[in-house]
Amino acid sequence: MLSPQPNLNLPAPRLSLRFWAVIVATGTGAGLAGGLLMRLLYAVEGAAWGGGTQEQDFIAAVQHASAGRRVAILVGAGILAGLGRRVLMLRWAKGHGGDLSQAIWKGTGRIPFFRTLGSAVLSILVVAMGASLGREGAVKQSGACLGSRLGDWASLTVHQRRLVLACGAGAGIAAAYNVPFGGALFASEVLLGTLAIPQVVPALVAALLGTAASWLLLPNQPVYSVNVDASPFALVVWSALAGPILGVAAAGYIGLIGWADRKKVEGPWVILAPILTLAALGFAATELPQLLGNGKELVERAYANQIGLGLLLVLPFLKMAATAGCVRSGIPGGLFTPTMTCGALLGGLLGALVSPFFSTIHPAACAIVGAGAFLASAMGGPVSGLLLMIELTRQVQPVLVPLMLAVSLSSLTTRALDRRSIYTARFHPVTPEAAARVFSRRKIDGPAGEPAALGGAKTTHPGKPRA
Repeated sequence: MLSPQPNLNLPAPRLSLRFWAVIVATGTGAGLAGGLLMRLLYAVEGAAWGGGTQEQDFIAAVQHASAGRRVAILVGAGILAGLGRRVLMLRWAKGHGGDLSQAIWKGTGRIPFFRTLGSAVLSILVVAMGASLGREGAVKQSGACLGSRLGDWASLTVHQRRLVLACGAGAGIAAAYNVPFGGALFASEVLLGTLAIPQVVPALVAALLGTAASWLLLPNQPVYSVNVDASPFALVVWSALAGPILGVAAAGYIGLIGWADRKKVEGPWVILAPILTLAALGFAATELPQLLGNGKELVERAYANQIGLGLLLVLPFLKMAATAGCVRSGIPGGLFTPTMTCGALLGGLLGALVSPFFSTIHPAACAIVGAGAFLASAMGGPVSGLLLMIELTRQVQPVLVPLMLAVSLSSLTTRALDRRSIYTARFHPVTPEAAARVFSRRKIDGPAGEPAALGGAKTTHPGKPRA
């Protein structure tokens, strides 16, 4: 049975010196671009909400803003998102459909450079202003579009371009979150669908270069500061029970994101929908400011057990709805941090519900385990999800075994219910039968060696010579 991920059914690409030169340039460039985008994020956050440094508490800044300012900033973000997306579509119309996962899984490893880079900058601006999306979308896009352009200049094959595209995206994540191992495994496991050495090694090289380059612009420190106090045995029992529940929730979240993307607005709604959606989010933020932004500070508060049970009962589901609403409105942004936020809130909720009966269960530790399990299941990468949690906090040793158990059970449950991820749910993957037909015929079209049925090139009909 062939995998629905085409990259798993292809022979390992030849990694020439030219390919490695592209990897080195892509990783370094992705790191610098990621650092610049993060600097832009902090600057816009400071201008919109006050502060201006990466150490500021975004939620506290929003809480200090008046209700009118919250609505006005979100309406402004909606106008910017709607007009920006419209301009990108009109100015670079050929870029339509250049989604990163689509280009790696089904395309030729090419994405439109200017439109993708413009979307990355637009994403950073609207996320800094409060859209419920992640910053990793921008850093993935910037690294990937750089890899796409360099791969074209170097005349790499389609298989090599796909690999470079994924490595550039992984290097961007590694740079923005200071997670070299996690960024490399994200590129390999989540984007390429394999942990084979020919794919992992280039991803590692790109990620380590991207992380090192980002230190010129960003501090070398973990994203989250946690102090775990937990009873390992009690948490293992809790993880065994919570893992499947988190897996079911992750499957529902995947379906929600897939639905939102399929129903993404078109026509005149391209401009109107972001304005209406973010205006509604701004009004909601007058009562619940925690809904704004990517959720980083909300995760930190969950890790510190600073969120009450009343908020835990509503915030996970409202955050999912806000993120899906932004996706459906066509607002550019990522899903990584919002997904981890939902997992931390769900884990904290499940921990808070049982803590009155089991005093050794600490909701803060449950939030960490919940974040890792939900994130790994939703993005379809148990190994990369686990390693990302370790690197993001660097203090999870006391809960490592419960975390591994929860990730395993959650991932198995999610996979049994929905084999997609939050990334592949946004397009229709190639079926095993279609992949078998393509690779049994080995129809190649074009000098770069793109598979005709996957690369978007014209298919040569059997028995007919090429023109």
